[in-house]
Amino acid sequence: MESIYLQFASWVGQGFLPPMFAYEFLINALLASLMIGPLLGLLGTLVVVKRLAFLSEAVGHSVLTGVSIGILLGEPVEAPLISLFSFSMLFALLLQWIKGRTTIHYDALIGVFLSFALAMGAALLLYVAKHINAHLIEQVMFGSILVASVTDLIMLAVICTLVALLCYRYGNFAFLVAVSPEVAHSQGVNTRAHDYAFVTMIALITVASVKIIGAILVGALLLIPAASARLVASDLKQLIILSVFFSTTAAVLGVLVPMYGQWPVSAGPAIILFACGWFLICLVYRQFFSTVLVEA
Repeated sequence: MESIYLQFASWVGQGFLPPMFAYEFLINALLASLMIGPLLGLLGTLVVVKRLAFLSEAVGHSVLTGVSIGILLGEPVEAPLISLFSFSMLFALLLQWIKGRTTIHYDALIGVFLSFALAMGAALLLYVAKHINAHLIEQVMFGSILVASVTDLIMLAVICTLVALLCYRYGNFAFLVAVSPEVAHSQGVNTRAHDYAFVTMIALITVASVKIIGAILVGALLLIPAASARLVASDLKQLIILSVFFSTTAAVLGVLVPMYGQWPVSAGPAIILFACGWFLICLVYRQFFSTVLVEA
């Protein structure tokens, strides 16, 4: 990492970049956003195709409980990673397990888990907040570019590599399962294994993104870029490319623009606002394009 920091410092010294790129924490946040953005954009397409918008929200809110449990068990306040990963993975896998053993509609089941995660997380956070710096709670909920460490970057790189390899190897099957589970099953695809792998990847990338985007908003970056892309994409390939582009640009702009403009806005809300900007642009484009086609 030292060579990367020195290279950015050199570009700042030569006047190619603004002075803010001399800060190591900003470089860490920028690299993290360049890994988080494409990954969330890619998985977001599956979330939209499978119509599981609430799943990412439920897993995201489970992070609140995982952080609180970790702090209560004595893990480092800045990075309770063991409980964070363990609880979120358990939460996602339990949700999927119960889904296969009940007749309750999946949306309703996710709603129950979402409510439980939010209530439990809020209750534990309020208790934990009496014993730690309240600013940490704000970081967990809304993210901060100040807390992305080299360890976080390594963890993100490992998760990104793992998810990228899985998507490369099983991506076509995953979309087939998402679009038509019956056809996938008839062709010998293990749809149950794909569903478990999907919720596991959602849990992993959600937990890995919490420090930058925040537990409250990480689900939004899974949903909004893919929903924006769906408004203008004409096929699956365009949907994936546009979703990754929207998610990556929103993540990078959300990190850099508030820092450059010295706005008192956390990274998480800024990233989601830029993602919403893409959604608005796509919505206007679709309305205009549809009008032109009708008139033609």
